[in-house]
Amino acid sequence: MQMGQMQASKRPRDESFPVASLVLSRAHRDAVLAFYRFARMADDIADAPDLKADEKLARLDSLEQALVEGDPKIPQAAQLHAVDRRYGAGLVEARDLVRAFRRDAVKTRYADWAELTDYCAVSANPVGRFLLRLHGESETAHGPADALCTALQILNHVQDCQPDQKRLDRIYLPVSWLQVAGGETAFFEPSNASLRRAVLNGVLDRVDGLIDRARVLPERLQDRRLRAQSIATLALAQRLSRRLRSCDPALTRVRISRADAAMAFLRGLAGAARPASSRDTDITAAAVRRSGSSFRLGMKSLSADRRRAIHAVYAFCREVDDIADGALPSWEKRRFLNEWRREIDRLHRAPETPIGRELARASSLFRLPLGECHALLDGMETDCQERVRLADDHALNTYGRRVAGSVGVLSIHVFGAPTAQSFAQELGHTLQLVNILRDIDEDAALERVYIPLSRLARHGLHDAPASVLASDPRFARVCENLADEARAGFAAADEALRRLDRSSLKPAVLMMESYRRILDRLVARGWGTRSGKLQLTAVDRLQLIGLAVRAA
Repeated sequence: MQMGQMQASKRPRDESFPVASLVLSRAHRDAVLAFYRFARMADDIADAPDLKADEKLARLDSLEQALVEGDPKIPQAAQLHAVDRRYGAGLVEARDLVRAFRRDAVKTRYADWAELTDYCAVSANPVGRFLLRLHGESETAHGPADALCTALQILNHVQDCQPDQKRLDRIYLPVSWLQVAGGETAFFEPSNASLRRAVLNGVLDRVDGLIDRARVLPERLQDRRLRAQSIATLALAQRLSRRLRSCDPALTRVRISRADAAMAFLRGLAGAARPASSRDTDITAAAVRRSGSSFRLGMKSLSADRRRAIHAVYAFCREVDDIADGALPSWEKRRFLNEWRREIDRLHRAPETPIGRELARASSLFRLPLGECHALLDGMETDCQERVRLADDHALNTYGRRVAGSVGVLSIHVFGAPTAQSFAQELGHTLQLVNILRDIDEDAALERVYIPLSRLARHGLHDAPASVLASDPRFARVCENLADEARAGFAAADEALRRLDRSSLKPAVLMMESYRRILDRLVARGWGTRSGKLQLTAVDRLQLIGLAVRAA
């Protein structure tokens, strides 16, 4: 069979995301279909199981040459050539796709996230660039369009991880990430669901970040029909990400339902009928809602501007903490933290993320000391280590200052009490001690021990696997001493509050009281009979709400 007569493996309606939906104009839709047919032909060549790599490369070369010349012998190439002559879009982008398909012909593994996203830059992003050029859109849409296309591509990689591996021996998920789950074989082993889920969630965390970056795309588009399709596509991407979090794509293919597609289509039509606007505040507020943190009670007591600012601070903290705790290689974690360092450094120029834009606004309004963001990132670097041990009290104090004191200092600027810096740092240290005591077993599972080795040595304990240390009866006595320090820290905070404006520090006070209750429950439970992570009860939360009302 000649190349131009090859039967396509898929049709536009078989794809996970809209290809040439009815919301586009007829002329543009025909051009998109021409682009799709060419891309589908090239993709089918790269994925053909009965062709060797050399034959695939030769066919892709011929296909690209036919595109450049508009060879009528290959209708898919000739039609796209004609589209490019009419609209000035298609040729460059399709040739980038051919570059990606050449990689598929010879490459079956990707080492890390950077290598994967570099592949997406030629296998997915050109599709968005083609649509933008076809509709005469501004370059300001390129960044968010690239983010969306990369997100869609990686969602498809997760969605198809099992058939890609079985049919083509091709795995797009980074090899180094799979090693966290024990390697490729262990990752795809049906019984290893929990290990696989940790890695998949790490991938989806990065995808969700890309989707968040893409949410400004509709407001940057002038063509109402393209705007409608972008809104629908964003909705479908979010929906598929949520489904992939709740289902296991290594066991069954996860799909978007017809109801999901219909709802996204209606959302797109509704969005096209009015000026588009993204709300970065939705993203930071959602991070707070998902957390379930007791700090939410204190946030609600703030004015609208201050609440919006503390949401930004909290979302940033949550984001970098999730990176440090994720099931990723330690060097990948550090790379992602460094991306946040660069984002902090450009806050007052051109932040690229929704959280960054909200932090920039908060910094402008409340003069946030952004060095504290870097201090927090320094603390997260400690958590990125594959094995965490603190040598002595100085190391503990330094770590606490970075991961908790930094948050306290940022918060008091938002609260309107910047002179309470000493109080914020000392309270942050106390809250971190409670965190350490509360999360002993959870941290031990990650091979982390935050109680200094010098303290353990006083009780005859020496460095060992974290689970061994945490289960030793002598470890409980060290915990008792640390609990006494935390109690003393709360007493010192009470005394400091007598000299400060307690009303402006109400969110901090509510946070302090939440943690004091946790400490009381930890002490009452004892240190030798730990059973899971202790949480505040519903009664505790009601009492804290009452405290907030009385303090209002």
